[in-house]
Amino acid sequence: MRSPLIQLGVLRMPVGLVATAVMLFPIYWMINASLQPRVAMLQTFPTFIPDPPILDAYRGILGVQSWHVLTSCFVATLSAALSLLIATPCAYALVIFRMQWTTLFALGLLVVQMVPTIVTANALYAIFAQLRLLNTYLALVLADSTLSVPFAILLLRAFMVSLPRTLTEAALCDGTGYWGAFLRIILPLSRNGLVTAGLFCFLFAWSDFLFALTLSTKQKIVPITLGIYQFIGTHNTDWPSVMATAVLASIPPIALLLFGQGYITAGLTGGAIKE
Repeated sequence: MRSPLIQLGVLRMPVGLVATAVMLFPIYWMINASLQPRVAMLQTFPTFIPDPPILDAYRGILGVQSWHVLTSCFVATLSAALSLLIATPCAYALVIFRMQWTTLFALGLLVVQMVPTIVTANALYAIFAQLRLLNTYLALVLADSTLSVPFAILLLRAFMVSLPRTLTEAALCDGTGYWGAFLRIILPLSRNGLVTAGLFCFLFAWSDFLFALTLSTKQKIVPITLGIYQFIGTHNTDWPSVMATAVLASIPPIALLLFGQGYITAGLTGGAIKE
């Protein structure tokens, strides 16, 4: 008679396969729908395998949506860089200067992330309108950074807490100062955390729709999220073009995640062990 542990191990594989299939089905359906004509999306019983595959949707979107992808890459990259530039020294300060209000400040960062984005978008619209920054790349970069800076601070703080404090103390004893210890000791050791935080900041800005719609009133700056929205009408939706644009928009994030998956694993688990 098999032990309960062996039976659990036998069930683990099919359960994992089913869970993986459920999670990957939206991606499969996105690719499948992008290779079918528009009429196929209106049928009562959908076709799960395109016969034959049609590339008309991709031919129609590549000319316009490629520029929108580059716009999203530009905005997301600058937003991630700005977020790390602000969050990294802030997280370092929270670790080194352990003051009484540190916990309250971290709690405040969590509360800020709970504020609905529509509230933040309305406030930022009023501020940027006064500063005449509407319809500019700077407005989108600053707005997207408001979402990612609190998360990056919390993530980097959890990672830096796990670093041996004796290294920083030894650097301070050698006379390097706090900034010297930060630049020479903390930053090199925090590479995994920085890459992880940067990737998440990039993804936050990449997936933004509300800020792009609110702050770009003249449609001069169109990220890929707004590019997808162009195919959605009041009475009709071009689903193959929507799905083809979604496939195109998924390529850069997937490539980044595949490149940085090792850093992400080390960065997320780095803060699990405290000194």
